[in-house]
Amino acid sequence: MARKTSKTPSKVTTLPCPVCKGTGEVSRTVRVGRKRRTVGAQTGLCLNCLGSGQITADD
Repeated sequence: MARKTSKTPSKVTTLPCPVCKGTGEVSRTVRVGRKRRTVGAQTGLCLNCLGSGQITADD
């Protein structure tokens, strides 16, 4: 039986996420009440990179 040659893995380059600047977190303003007053901010997961802080170059 002939041996199969292994393929070389393609190198995937990753770039820092432009939305969260590579931190994986973004801050959102918190608004309350009928007049929607701004009371502060809270951090959450970056939906662009899903918290990893890096996006692949093929996107």
